[in-house]
Amino acid sequence: MTCAPKLIAYAIPGIPLIRADDDIIAIIIKRADVAGIGLRTGDTLVVSSKIVSKSLGRLVALGGIEPSAAAQALAAETGKDPRLVELILRQSRRVSRKRQGVLVTEHHLGLVSANAGVDQSNIEAGDDMALLLPIDPDGAASEFRASIRRRLGLDVAVIISDTHGRPFRVGNVGVAIGAAGLPTVKDLRGQQDLYGRVLEVTQVAYADLVASAAHLLCGEADEGLPAILLRGLDLGAPHGRAADLNRAAEHDLYR
Repeated sequence: MTCAPKLIAYAIPGIPLIRADDDIIAIIIKRADVAGIGLRTGDTLVVSSKIVSKSLGRLVALGGIEPSAAAQALAAETGKDPRLVELILRQSRRVSRKRQGVLVTEHHLGLVSANAGVDQSNIEAGDDMALLLPIDPDGAASEFRASIRRRLGLDVAVIISDTHGRPFRVGNVGVAIGAAGLPTVKDLRGQQDLYGRVLEVTQVAYADLVASAAHLLCGEADEGLPAILLRGLDLGAPHGRAADLNRAAEHDLYR
């Protein structure tokens, strides 16, 4: 390789607090233009699932939740609010792990994560409200991509990102829960390494790597930077969905 590959990432500043029915893409386009980093064909836009959920009205008031007997029993085991546990169970296929202060479930989307992605951080009245994940994040990413093409005539990849912990590593990382317009899993099986050895098992979670790169800028506290623009990524086909990143149960040694 004779040239120096590069990746440029911009946090789009000035995005206001998002509310139900806000046009996220219109806001992002405007704020990117104001910042002098307008979108281009070949860019990748990473949008926090939190603002997507807010725009879709996925905020739930805990005061209106009646915990089931199962939720109350699980709340007693984990020390969590029974109403919150009820919401988590409604979003989940099954409970994966539980202990005091910890509840890991398999979401209906196939994601295995803490609290089925139900979140109370960075939302108004956080103790009395909870935010659910988007119902169809892959669909939302496709809609955002189509909206950009319709408004600007540009071909831009879109990732809807969230943060997940990992069972054998400390700390959260960014993951793609929705994606459109880019490879999500790069299958390198059959290719050769530097010494000519044929790769037999190597698959790269490309969309998750992109989401984690974006999270270096957007953060999880009071940064207020829920949209990141990345320039210089390989967006070649075949494109995939974030759902492609979920490991099938029969291949999961730890589930």
